[in-house]
Amino acid sequence: MSYADGMDDSAPVFYIGQHETKRGLDVSTELLQHAQDLGYDMLTSPITNDHFQTRVLALLDSYIQKLSESQSQPLPLIPALDHLDTPLGPSDTIGQLVAFTSSWIDLSSPDPIISHLSRQVFHLEIAYAAFCGATNVVVSGPRLAHGQTGVSQYARSIKEALVTGSYIQLHVQMPMDGRQPSTGDDHLGDLARFARSEFEPSTQAKSVVTWSSWDAWNTIRSICKYHNRLSVVLDLPRRLPSLALQSRWSSEPVRLLNIPASSFLVNAKQSFVLSKAHQVFIFRCMRQQRGPWILLSDIGQLPGIDDPEMIMSYSTGHLSPRTVEDAPSPGSSIAPAPTPAEAAQLAKQSPKKYSSSNDPTPHLSYMRFLQRNQPPKSQLERFGGGFQDYLQSPLQPLTDNLESITYEVFEKDPIKYAWYERAIAQALKDWQNEGRSTSSENGAVVIAVVGSGRGPLVTRALNASASSGVPVRVYAIEKNPNAYVVLQRHNVETWGGRVTVVKTDMRAWKGPTQPDGTFGKVDILVSELLGSFADNELSPECLDGVQHVLNPEHGISIPCSYTAHFTPISTPKLWADLYNRSTNIDPTAFDIPWVVMLSQFDYLSTEATETMATHQLSNGTKMHNFNLEAPLTPNVQTAWQFSHPLPPSVLAQSSLRKGGSAVGGGGGFSGGDGANEHNLRYCSIAFPIQEQGVCHGLGAYFETVLYSGSDGPVELSTNPVTMESKSKDMISWFPILFPLKTPFHLPANSELQVSFWRQTDDRKVWYEWLVESYMTVNGHRIRLGVSDLHSSKSNGCMM
Repeated sequence: MSYADGMDDSAPVFYIGQHETKRGLDVSTELLQHAQDLGYDMLTSPITNDHFQTRVLALLDSYIQKLSESQSQPLPLIPALDHLDTPLGPSDTIGQLVAFTSSWIDLSSPDPIISHLSRQVFHLEIAYAAFCGATNVVVSGPRLAHGQTGVSQYARSIKEALVTGSYIQLHVQMPMDGRQPSTGDDHLGDLARFARSEFEPSTQAKSVVTWSSWDAWNTIRSICKYHNRLSVVLDLPRRLPSLALQSRWSSEPVRLLNIPASSFLVNAKQSFVLSKAHQVFIFRCMRQQRGPWILLSDIGQLPGIDDPEMIMSYSTGHLSPRTVEDAPSPGSSIAPAPTPAEAAQLAKQSPKKYSSSNDPTPHLSYMRFLQRNQPPKSQLERFGGGFQDYLQSPLQPLTDNLESITYEVFEKDPIKYAWYERAIAQALKDWQNEGRSTSSENGAVVIAVVGSGRGPLVTRALNASASSGVPVRVYAIEKNPNAYVVLQRHNVETWGGRVTVVKTDMRAWKGPTQPDGTFGKVDILVSELLGSFADNELSPECLDGVQHVLNPEHGISIPCSYTAHFTPISTPKLWADLYNRSTNIDPTAFDIPWVVMLSQFDYLSTEATETMATHQLSNGTKMHNFNLEAPLTPNVQTAWQFSHPLPPSVLAQSSLRKGGSAVGGGGGFSGGDGANEHNLRYCSIAFPIQEQGVCHGLGAYFETVLYSGSDGPVELSTNPVTMESKSKDMISWFPILFPLKTPFHLPANSELQVSFWRQTDDRKVWYEWLVESYMTVNGHRIRLGVSDLHSSKSNGCMM
């Protein structure tokens, strides 16, 4: 029986390990097998042991004595490891272990003696772990009690270790809320205790706040150039920090979630459970393309290790809802949850006393229960499961003929074409109710689907005619010679010859051919030319070019308008991907707007609106109220708008400029005659930044009004603020990312000013963007920095 039995096929599997900070037994093959029989996927092991620590402390003690006698002593050197110093060795099972470096060293110590010894210990351990074949090594994060001053020194050691262990995945262990465990009696051998007082940082320098941990991590990964073998082990505290900080951590490369015993609560059935907030955060992290592993820390030693006759079955998570129901809220009449110390003590006692099922691994069973009862994925998540954070170049449908599979992907959208059919049907009803004249001799409304592809909108136009009772004459215009063949076949086999199929670029089409050889007009133009930023696939230019066939008196364009939207985001994963691409494949990678299903990212400018939802398990049991989406509403602003049809005066002026006549002006600003300059756009928008962060680029979206008539507007949206209300479950478009070459650091309570341009030279269209950071100090707005001016001209969309 598999852990995943009974789960949705698309639900993430939890890979769960057991961690003891003071493991009593060396991890042998037999112990690892026993842990797997219990249901664990991995175990942790220290790289070195107490014997090695004793050697280092003796060396330090000896050195301090010599230093008191003579100040001219070279820094102490630690001899190489011997076999008594380590429980590890090369083996077939070492890949199933997560190795831990010594937690008693202090790489960020301001005392040069302590930092020098720590660095030696660290590199001895990394080199030996690499020799043994360890692939995952956890390193205790920098001591935040030293302030941020020692973080750069710590980061340098990490950067060196990435070279020493060239195949090791290095995971830096960070507290989620900035709080690190205090040095108590269990840490008498901690090197930090031996730091000399003259190197103690000032009280102001070592101030620790909830964001200190993320700030330190940001420094480490920046110095290490977003290395792809560097990630985070995130310690989940008993009480999670603010939603903003949770959201920030979920955008980072979190490879392991460390859940200590003190973070578990005890419910009315005396079972170990996690709070609703913990559940939401874990589920959110698991939705990433590469969900983190989970470590259960200090929940007690593995049961049965002292009884070789004991037969264990692994934990399946088949628990009753009553067993795993949420612990009572604070202040209720039921006994409150234990303190961290009490919870740790409970974990050491017999599970039989505290588990209604007498489960020997109650914490593990609960995690398997969560695994089996994850919230269902949305339509977009199911459709785009393989596309999370996958960078794709935008389509250029004017210069490239799309493949059939590309059309097929679009046609699977469950919302888009249904909404188009609604819009066409409403337009037909309004046309009839208002008694407008048509462009046909028999009173049928003339519809042209321009850029028909394989014909889904043609089918919807015919359906709209049938549902509204309004007769139509339909034209399908398509330049792709391969799609043209499919359209012809559809007309014979599906549409019953009711459609006129024309192979041409829509801008060159002269209109419906009349019996006398002249060309008539079209009443309704229908197109699906929008890209992820609305206008990035040249919908404005295409619809301008075909507007001459539209009935000038009553003509309708579907869509009739669309707006481009954007917001600053932090997306370290995508920036790292682009950095590698720019150094190895394409030096212009940071000047390309990329279509991408954004997954592991964070909004930098938000509004304090929280949305909650109720989730029920498959058996009907209400588990918790939450929303897996970002809990804070992003501040998404409008860049610009396009409307169709254009006023005739605009097209007339454009025609004058085409060809460079004197009355057309002195030429375009960016080259060419300027005939397309009515489609230039510019905006400059300020975004308030509530918490410190790093801007890696701009997440961009669009909204469109397909038609607005007597029954109200029919709209589509990829804007995260409005997509739920306007076109929920639409999957045709992913967002678009406008990246920054250099990550832009933003302090809390600052302001990010974004300048955006849509440029054209009559041959192509491209975008330019830059960001500036400001902060108001004593009433004065001070610029903190400005980015490069990014331009996609070399990769612009050809007209």
